[in-house]
Amino acid sequence: MPVSKPADLPVGGGGRWPICGSGFRSAQWGDMEVGYTTTGVGDHTAVYAGLPGGVCPVPHYGYVFTGRIRCRFPGSDWPDEVAATGEAYFFPAGHVLIYEEETEALELNPAAALQTLMDHIESLARKHVEAAGQ
Repeated sequence: MPVSKPADLPVGGGGRWPICGSGFRSAQWGDMEVGYTTTGVGDHTAVYAGLPGGVCPVPHYGYVFTGRIRCRFPGSDWPDEVAATGEAYFFPAGHVLIYEEETEALELNPAAALQTLMDHIESLARKHVEAAGQ
């Protein structure tokens, strides 16, 4: 059975998503992806542009070690959910995330859904890098 400290998970999913860098560590364990994210303050709404409905297709189960994450549900009447230091959370698919503070969080996600999201993020990052190089 796999065992790991969050900070010892492979960077960028073990090379699957290299542009995401050291702020995202993850490993696939069975049909779940175990991820440890460290991120600064920021509204990640633009990251989901180009995905169906412009929202995240991944349900996230997690725990916030430090920080604060706001989860919005565009196109619905669901109120925002906020997870802060010391809290566990579940954010269903169909959301956008806003990191209101520097955040460290551990997440468990369905691996196939996360693969779709991370491939999309890598594609956006590659386009950004290519545009900056021109």
